[in-house]
Amino acid sequence: MKIRIDETAGFCFGVVRTINIAEDRLESNKNKKKTYVLGSIIHNPKEIERLEEEGLSTVTHADFEHIANEGSDLIVRAHGEPPSTFTKAKELGLDLIDATCPLVTGLQNRVKRFYDKGFQIVIYGKANHPEVIGIRGTIADDCIIVSGVTEAEEKVMLDKQTVLFSQTTMEKPVYKKIKEVLSKRVSELIEGGDTKDLFQAKNTLCKEVWGREKKVLEFARENDIVIFVAGRNSSNGKSLFKHMQTENENMHYIEDSDEINDNWFSGVESVGITGATSTPQWYLEKVKSRISEINELENIQ
Repeated sequence: MKIRIDETAGFCFGVVRTINIAEDRLESNKNKKKTYVLGSIIHNPKEIERLEEEGLSTVTHADFEHIANEGSDLIVRAHGEPPSTFTKAKELGLDLIDATCPLVTGLQNRVKRFYDKGFQIVIYGKANHPEVIGIRGTIADDCIIVSGVTEAEEKVMLDKQTVLFSQTTMEKPVYKKIKEVLSKRVSELIEGGDTKDLFQAKNTLCKEVWGREKKVLEFARENDIVIFVAGRNSSNGKSLFKHMQTENENMHYIEDSDEINDNWFSGVESVGITGATSTPQWYLEKVKSRISEINELENIQ
C-alpha cells in the first residue's frame, strides 16, 4: 500500500509567523517569566498541546487583571483582536505581543476605511469566529455578517453604498455567488445617473487557502482513500474537506491519529494524507506512521 503526504499541506504563512513568535518568546522567557496567548493560538489541538508542553498557557479576556500583575508576555494570535482588547490591555499595563496575521490586519484596516466613508459593510464569514469578532470590533459592530447567498439577500439594505468583504478562510465559490447577487440587486434601485461605486467587492480571501483548492482536488483523485487531518473547529479544514469530497467520497476527517480505523484500508492501494493550513507537518508524519503500522500488520497476517 502506497502512503503519501500531500506536499502542499502544512501551515500557511500567517500561522508559521505566529508559531515562530510564540516559540521565540518561550525560549527567551524560559525560567524567567510566563508566556500566555489570548485564545487558542491556532485551531489545532495537537499543536496547542506541543506548545503547552514548552510552557505556553492559553488565557481569556477575563484573565487580564490577574496576569497584569505578573509582568508576563501576552501574545495576540493570528486571528487578531478588536481595538478594545488593546485598549484594555494598555489600561492594565499589559504589553501585548501582536502576532496577528498581516493579511488579517490589512483586512481590518480596509474595512475601517470604507466604514469611515459611509459604506454599508457586508462580511461573508462566521459571526463568532475570532477573526470576524476582531473585524467587527474595528467598526463598533456596525456591519452585516452573512454566511451565504440567502442571508445576503435577506439582510443587506439595497439603498446604501455597499462593500463586500470576506473572512480570509471562507469558500471562494460562495463568495463569488454572493458578489454576483449583491452587485445586481444593489444597483437595481438606482434609476439613471452614475451607479459606479454603489457596490464594491473586495476579495479578502487568503490566497494560500483558496489557492490550495485545485491542488487538493488533484490529490483527492490520485488516491483511493484520503485521511484529512485537522482540528474540529478549523474553518479552513471543514471547507477543504467538503471541497475534496466532490472528487473522492472515500475520505475521513480526523483530529487524532487514534481515530483511524484499521478497516478503512482493506483492499486499498494508495492512501493520501493532507490537512488544513493549521495542521502541523509533524502530525501528518505521525498519522503516516500509524497507517504504516497498520499496513505492516496486514502484510504479516
